[in-house]
Amino acid sequence: MKETEIILAHGHKHIQSTHKTTFEITKEEWLTKRGDCIIAVGADKGVMDLSKGFKEALRNSYARVTITIEAGGIREVVTAFGDPNLTCTHPNDLVVRKSNYVCSRTVAVRADKAAKDLSRQLVENLRNPHQIIKIILTVTTP
Repeated sequence: MKETEIILAHGHKHIQSTHKTTFEITKEEWLTKRGDCIIAVGADKGVMDLSKGFKEALRNSYARVTITIEAGGIREVVTAFGDPNLTCTHPNDLVVRKSNYVCSRTVAVRADKAAKDLSRQLVENLRNPHQIIKIILTVTTP
């Protein structure tokens, strides 16, 4: 079974993309340089806004999550996993983690990349406030 969600957001001049264990997409428009995990702002969805079917699929013990980030002709793919403990209740944020830590903002765990691992060419595009960022989340379950 496959479920897909598309999130549209935009860049911000303060995007650092240097966090070692996570990356985040937020509906918030503002960003300080301390938000080193944030890769996109002004998102049209938070984790709570994802479809019921998508969130249920994420809670499958065998769920595999593919996150495709596209900006300015550059595409990066991150592979992660779902978790039965995901609540997906945060209204503004979506966080992908390398660890197994789960909170209301977490959409996927055990990711193969964090913010610091994204290509610097992509990150340069993410810093442009006029750049539309497309995030495609696909969860696959057996």
